[in-house]
Amino acid sequence: MAFKYENVVPWGRNFDEYRRMFDLQPADLSKRIIGCGDGPASFNTIANQRGGHVTSVDPIYVLTKAEIEKRIEETYQTVISQTEQNQEKFRWDQIRSVAELGQIRMEAMRVFLASYDAGKANNVYIPGTLPVLPFQDDTFELALCSHFLFLYSDHLSSIFHVEAIQEMLRIAQEVRIFPLLDVNAQRSIHLDSVLTAFQDKSLEIRKVDYEFQIGGNEVLIVKNR
Repeated sequence: MAFKYENVVPWGRNFDEYRRMFDLQPADLSKRIIGCGDGPASFNTIANQRGGHVTSVDPIYVLTKAEIEKRIEETYQTVISQTEQNQEKFRWDQIRSVAELGQIRMEAMRVFLASYDAGKANNVYIPGTLPVLPFQDDTFELALCSHFLFLYSDHLSSIFHVEAIQEMLRIAQEVRIFPLLDVNAQRSIHLDSVLTAFQDKSLEIRKVDYEFQIGGNEVLIVKNR
């Protein structure tokens, strides 16, 4: 059975997953980082608690904490149910079951929710939607995009992908995008178009120490020359 989502779902990953997905070294974690489409991930709050400088931007941040919590409750079972029906698309070595996956994701999202109101007050959770973000040029050193671009290839066009990456390169010196697969663990149909569009930039597809989707162990790195 194929995954099918009508919209982007709120589904949060944790600090360690971000570190591994994006191959974030200590020097990277000391940079001014913008997480684009972070949703209810716990990376922001944990990184900042450890002395980092992370800002997250996502359209979901127009909502209140209670409204986000309700959205999570409404979509949680849909995601878990579809994962159960598509278990062959994932590696179950580090995360050992769908039930454990649910526990890990909910723990990350609870950390996010606990930090949300203070994060909004401190301007580290900012409402915004790619491909137009509310920041000045070169505000950040590193832009991360987790499980949005490429993953939702059926929803987002090649043009959207290119415009979104251009926008991230406007506000940051370097962009990292993970994964390069769509929701059904297939190489995104937009990847070749993106590589062609940014051939004048520094491009790298790097293998990382993270693979939950089978074959999903690569991050795209685009740098302004």
